[in-house]
Amino acid sequence: MNKKFIENTYEDLNEAISKNAVILIPIGQTEEHGLHLPVKTDAFIAEKICEKIAELSEISVLVMPTIYYGYSTKEVFNWPGCPGIKIETFITLVYDICSSLIKMGFRKIVIVSSHGNHTGALEVVVRKIADDFGVYMALTIPNVIAKEKINKILEMGWRGSCHGGEYETSLMLYLDEKSVKIEKATDVDILKIDKKFYPSKAFISTWGLQKSKTGIYGAPKVATKEKGE
Repeated sequence: MNKKFIENTYEDLNEAISKNAVILIPIGQTEEHGLHLPVKTDAFIAEKICEKIAELSEISVLVMPTIYYGYSTKEVFNWPGCPGIKIETFITLVYDICSSLIKMGFRKIVIVSSHGNHTGALEVVVRKIADDFGVYMALTIPNVIAKEKINKILEMGWRGSCHGGEYETSLMLYLDEKSVKIEKATDVDILKIDKKFYPSKAFISTWGLQKSKTGIYGAPKVATKEKGE
């Protein structure tokens, strides 16, 4: 059986259902990531993480095709690169995919999200699926799960690792170095917000607190391939 869902026949998938296979759904977004990173960054990171999980897992795991389109706040549309969809459309899209998988017979579904704007919407999907089908999916965010380890690796902390910063740039240097124009990276948009306001227990959009000059927030110049690995 192939680890990629779409590479299997329906006979293969019936076998996966009988084994109670875990379905991983990588979810990102296509949007600008500054002067140095490709617009595929969010979705590509989610995809590669899921592929690595499937590779290392000793249980039956299938990786769904990556969702490359979703919701972004209006500010990113100041730069080309985001064929975004309405948040309501996004919720319906993910809900319909998950409900279809459940109707096939899959019961273990894990969302792997690497786009910050999607967290609230995906929580809605998880709750709706639970109410409608009695299936309790997992919503996972890799950089939240590994927050402590990541913070030990990064030099610039939260000020340097928001959108297109040290964290994402390091990952992309490791995962797809040829797609990164590191010579164009700039730290002009490192977060300057007072720590008493951000990050905090209250959610406030970074885009509303500090105007971005290049479409990112963070310090990509300190990113390295080694940190990404």
